[in-house]
Amino acid sequence: MPIYAWAFAAALVVALLTMPAVIWLAEKTGAMDAPNARKVHKKPVPRIGGLGIYAGFMAAIIFVAVKFGFDGEQLKETIGLIVAGSLIVALGLLDDYKNLPAKVKLAGQICAAAVLVLAFDVRIDFVTDPRGDYLYLDNFAIPATMFWLVGLTNTVNLIDGLDGLAAGVAAIASFTIMLIALEQNFILVAVLTAALAGAACGFLKYNFNPAEIFMGDTGSMFLGFMLAGISVTGAVKSVATIALVVPVFALGLPILDTTFAIVRRVRGGVPIFKPDKGHLHHRLLNVGFTQRQAVLLMYVISALFGLSAIALTAVSYQIAAVILLVVVVAIIYGVRKLGIARPAN
Repeated sequence: MPIYAWAFAAALVVALLTMPAVIWLAEKTGAMDAPNARKVHKKPVPRIGGLGIYAGFMAAIIFVAVKFGFDGEQLKETIGLIVAGSLIVALGLLDDYKNLPAKVKLAGQICAAAVLVLAFDVRIDFVTDPRGDYLYLDNFAIPATMFWLVGLTNTVNLIDGLDGLAAGVAAIASFTIMLIALEQNFILVAVLTAALAGAACGFLKYNFNPAEIFMGDTGSMFLGFMLAGISVTGAVKSVATIALVVPVFALGLPILDTTFAIVRRVRGGVPIFKPDKGHLHHRLLNVGFTQRQAVLLMYVISALFGLSAIALTAVSYQIAAVILLVVVVAIIYGVRKLGIARPAN
């Protein structure tokens, strides 16, 4: 069995086995998500499911490292991701218990990103333009990488609004990046994303509607941060002609949802960190979709973004331009139809 398949299986099994204990811990320690006017669930639900995702990912990486080993550079990058990801989990866990202010969470995310970038030298040194030429970031490499890490962390966090949504979207994005990494022979990226997908899928068994547990910020920030870090760590950024477009497309749905949330809040004159009921999943519920229908539709949209990302790596520049044009037109139509850029009521 390939190394990435081992990583997926190990993460899946550990996440599945760990989740009942996490549910018990949440109930005993009061880590419960109470319903309110903005949320769609009707009774308190345990909310530190991210611990099970973290346990599955960590177990898989340790298992693969022991069974197959990593070379020096791979080991350094992997340790950097584990250390920074663990800081994000600690921050999310604290928020799930104490409900930290948005500015405190942002500061913590910046600190975790700084650890990965400065202590372990994981950064975006260059991108490629559509002609395949390299554009070196030089002095902008560190701030650009930290912006990428913090930005992606929050995109997944903000989309975590329906049972199974964030975990499913993150799993689809992980599979997308894994397939492209295998095509480009970036084995470390394939292993890391396989482990992340396995952990998310294991959690999804307990999180799909009706959810027995929520991932909380512990899980959503961890998934976002790891997807961002992995895409930088393993040279996916150097794929000819598309640079960081691959992970951007793989996470196209949460990125767009976050972008329009910012636009919506600015237009409405409210702070961009203030929660609202204008996200895509809220709009779908408002037009008559059930929770399951809305989530499944968003899975399909995420999968289409993923297929577009895969296609971009295998076609000519002309066909890639057509794909991008079609995606942009579809986005504009969807935004106008659902009104997700308009201030929420």
